[in-house]
Amino acid sequence: MKTVRKDGDQSQPMISLEQITKRFEIGGTLFQALGGVSLQVQRGDMIAITGKSGSGKSTLLNLLSGIDRPSGGTVLINGVSPAAMTEHQLALWRGKNVGVVFQFFQLLPTLTVLENALLPMDFCNTYPARERQARALGLLKRVGIEDQARKFPAALSGGQQQRAAIARALANDPPLLVADEPTGNLDSQTARSVFTLFRELAAAGKTIVVVTHETDFTELFDVIYTLEDGRLVGKESARALEPAMVG
Repeated sequence: MKTVRKDGDQSQPMISLEQITKRFEIGGTLFQALGGVSLQVQRGDMIAITGKSGSGKSTLLNLLSGIDRPSGGTVLINGVSPAAMTEHQLALWRGKNVGVVFQFFQLLPTLTVLENALLPMDFCNTYPARERQARALGLLKRVGIEDQARKFPAALSGGQQQRAAIARALANDPPLLVADEPTGNLDSQTARSVFTLFRELAAAGKTIVVVTHETDFTELFDVIYTLEDGRLVGKESARALEPAMVG
């Protein structure tokens, strides 16, 4: 049974995209990465975004995390529009509300695993300083690598580094976790353990959005969206294959 956190307005979805477009200028030519994308993601859902390279997957993830701003349409995360914020407001909002997991981990190599997990709390000042180390150690235990806390990232396996990156993404207890090809550099057994961890986090109330090429773990997702040329062309759930909302 899914347990959804009680903070926030439970009557609205965690993610609401309405007719999102995103254009980039490349060499004087205007390129449309997304065209008329609309979707909603409910709290505590774990969804996948799939599609070929260049289909707009990473662009969509960047809009959800506030890294990019849409060229048109409306992005609401937990009822808030990241595009309406200043850069300073956006950085603080992202630190508290969105945890990001990357394919290549992005751990700082000169910091220990524990210090990497502490960084988001230090940046956003979300927890009293005296509580942060215990919380970071607790998160490392939750992802199964508490015994690696004092090591540097280079001493860890790929799977351990990804778990450290997940612990760091959870540091400020964000309601939304986004992951861009998080298992792209992992073997299939380790990949399954990472997706299973995501599934557990979703069951505890986190909303999880994963960009992935993986096809072996579809049973772990609530909904799988397919992007093609910047448009949603499919929405697959346990119920049926449904047409996507396409503008």
